[in-house]
Amino acid sequence: MRQLYFSLILFFLLVFEGIAFELLPNNLVVGDLFIIPHWIFVFLFLMAVFYENNTNAYSIIFGIIFGLLIDIVYTGILGVYMFAYPVTLYIISNLKNLFHANFIVTLFLGIIGITIVDSIIHLVYIAVGIINIGWSNYLIYRLLPTLVGNLIFLIAMYPIVKNRFIKWKSEQLDQGTAF
Repeated sequence: MRQLYFSLILFFLLVFEGIAFELLPNNLVVGDLFIIPHWIFVFLFLMAVFYENNTNAYSIIFGIIFGLLIDIVYTGILGVYMFAYPVTLYIISNLKNLFHANFIVTLFLGIIGITIVDSIIHLVYIAVGIINIGWSNYLIYRLLPTLVGNLIFLIAMYPIVKNRFIKWKSEQLDQGTAF
């Protein structure tokens, strides 16, 4: 049943990522700053931090599936998000074992995760020749606004999903089920 919940939430976020610019105020959208919503990644990141243990990798599996869906629906190249999301979630899953999962650590890991995922996507787009922007302009006009926008979403989602993920994780451990 949780698999259905995760899939529905991720599908909902997939749809809303596409209309995110319509929800933002006009002065943010028409300016030089470019904000990329990585809401699916933020949800999967929170899943990796609070739901998963060392024996499962649900966020990585969902990252592959929904990364492919993002590639199909929103990008012109297959595999960019499908590669960036699971690789970054794998790194975050390993880093979370070094720290106690609290709000500050979650924000710190969120900054690392969003930076890695957006940088991987940017590097692939440069390698393929889709974009040609210098690193300083990328940092100022894309990475920092994307980081701030997604951290606001992370802060909003944190109290909503944290306790739910912890509860589901303890139920999973109590029942001894895989999902």
